[in-house]
Amino acid sequence: MQRRELLKIAGASAALLGLPSVGIAKQTWSVDPFSLGIASGSPTSDSLVLWTRLGTPALEAAALTTKPVAVTWQLAHDEQFSRIAATGVVLATATLGHSVHAEVMGLEPGRAYFYRFIAGAAISTTGRTRTFPAPQAEVNRLRLAYASCQQWGNGYYSAYRHMLAENLDVVLFLGDYIYEYPSSRPLDVRPTTGGWITTLEGYRSRYALHKSDPDLQAIHAAYPWLVTWDDHEVQNDYAGTHEGLSGTPVENFMARRRAAYQAFYENMPVTRASFDKLLSGQGDEARVFSRVPYGRLATLYTLDDRQYRDLQACTPNGRAGSARVDPSNCASVNQPQRTLLGDAQERWLTQQFATSRSRWNVLGQQTLFGRRNYSTTGGQSLRNDGWDGYPAARRRLTDSMLQTRLGNPVILGGDIHENWVGHVLSDYNNPDCEAIGVEFCGTSITSLSSATPTQLAKQLENNPHFIFANAASRGYGVVELTPKQLTTTLVAVHDARDPASQAFVLAKFAVEAGRAEVNTL
Repeated sequence: MQRRELLKIAGASAALLGLPSVGIAKQTWSVDPFSLGIASGSPTSDSLVLWTRLGTPALEAAALTTKPVAVTWQLAHDEQFSRIAATGVVLATATLGHSVHAEVMGLEPGRAYFYRFIAGAAISTTGRTRTFPAPQAEVNRLRLAYASCQQWGNGYYSAYRHMLAENLDVVLFLGDYIYEYPSSRPLDVRPTTGGWITTLEGYRSRYALHKSDPDLQAIHAAYPWLVTWDDHEVQNDYAGTHEGLSGTPVENFMARRRAAYQAFYENMPVTRASFDKLLSGQGDEARVFSRVPYGRLATLYTLDDRQYRDLQACTPNGRAGSARVDPSNCASVNQPQRTLLGDAQERWLTQQFATSRSRWNVLGQQTLFGRRNYSTTGGQSLRNDGWDGYPAARRRLTDSMLQTRLGNPVILGGDIHENWVGHVLSDYNNPDCEAIGVEFCGTSITSLSSATPTQLAKQLENNPHFIFANAASRGYGVVELTPKQLTTTLVAVHDARDPASQAFVLAKFAVEAGRAEVNTL
């Protein structure tokens, strides 16, 4: 586009919104305004969200911290941007942290695009993204990576550098993109700035810290992302409207949660409609659960197990947060009405299952799904913050899979900083029942685990529906789906404390379509 056209678009957009115009070609920058990178996400067969956020240092240097800035976005068929597919202007405002969300509609299904942003004399790096195939298209392959839990101080994001070479269609992020913790010297390998995070400005600054990592920026620019959240985007172990356990309690937890949810929107490639009530002050909720088909091959679901859940059961001494409990000494954990997803999300999910005709149905949710008894002495010790703390809700979900005859359910998870692989049972009180699906719970990008190999070996014996467990490695998983088979490859870095760490294949598994059985390759 010509300079005159860019200026005309910027001025017209500002006039429509009743805002002062910051001329695109007039603004010069002494600091790169795109220091937080670019991203794309929320892909469908005909739409994408393009994201960036202007960096605070650049805004301060240009005296624009309180002013709207016109940002042009471009989506092209080629990397040289000689064939523009779509373009527009977004006013990045201080109210939304100078974030940019360009929701691009009317795109061609199943094809790659290139995108970039322009603010004055500054041009961002170029990103590559792609739409999903049309819902009824016959598709031979889907290749996705799943990841979670990237505490800044625990290590570097070198795992993402290796993910770049995986030739993916989409990245599925399953929660704990940031952590609200302060630095924990001397354990941290790089300092976490800002102390405990409880306010909107604090969350914004913590996202900016994470997004300053070059490997994270590169993987965002390379592939579209589907994202959901877990607890650390707000506070460790929070449950619905109940405060969690980390730092000094705040006077108004719901104000903290609203601030955290807004910061999530500001920093993720998600749609405005999903957060509109929250951002417009009409409510406290945001919607991050969703469903998107990938041709007729697969349907991808992202779930939200934090916003609507009941309080954890039987945490000792009435304190907030999680604990390991013995269900035989905790009557409330088995109450039939207890929910992890909330009634509305449960009903929605059952409706989606009932209408799905996909070969594979992949659920991206936050944590380990199958029952995990931590005890190594013959007793029962279950974690009340995950599905084990909500067994009635888990049973309703597996019943829904059975009743709707859901095709080839695959559950992906994160949260626990360990790789667990196994079979989804219809009834975890009956270990001899038939498996109805498979599960791959992934390790973290950096966040640590304290479990030992001896403990995991004993737990595998006590939980025979799992076939593999590893707590020593940091990394990600890659799932490749074809009409006949699923393969999952667990990739680990040698040392997440090393920004140049190399990676290796930790384990590889296969599942034949029509058979809920995981085989080691």
